[in-house]
Amino acid sequence: MKSLKPFFLITDIGFILYWTITTLHIIPDEYLFKDYYNPVVAAWNWSFMPLDLFISITGLTSLYLYHRKNPAWSGMALASLVLTFCSGLMAIAFWGIKGDFDIGFWIPNLYLLIYPFFFFKRFIFGETVLQKKSEIET
Repeated sequence: MKSLKPFFLITDIGFILYWTITTLHIIPDEYLFKDYYNPVVAAWNWSFMPLDLFISITGLTSLYLYHRKNPAWSGMALASLVLTFCSGLMAIAFWGIKGDFDIGFWIPNLYLLIYPFFFFKRFIFGETVLQKKSEIET
């Protein structure tokens, strides 16, 4: 969890800040993505809000449960990682299908798509299984 905590904090607080800023219309027009005011694209963007906020809730809850030594933290963390991957995949798929390759929008979504892979193995196979495997190999 030590190495996962900063990713959860950056991602989860980042989502909360993004949706707060978006709701308050604080982002200047020149920084908005292409076709931001197109109703279909706007609806697509807003369709991520429940998913992204659920990611934040599950990620921050897993940190709380871990701090409380509640074993349910790992299931909550895995759910958050899977949802984060899905959020990144959906955005990258959309921008790719649309043919819009603005690096400013690809980098954050590639981050969401890729970083969970570094942690999936630990949750799927468990830390102890991985530790025993490395002990056997050495």
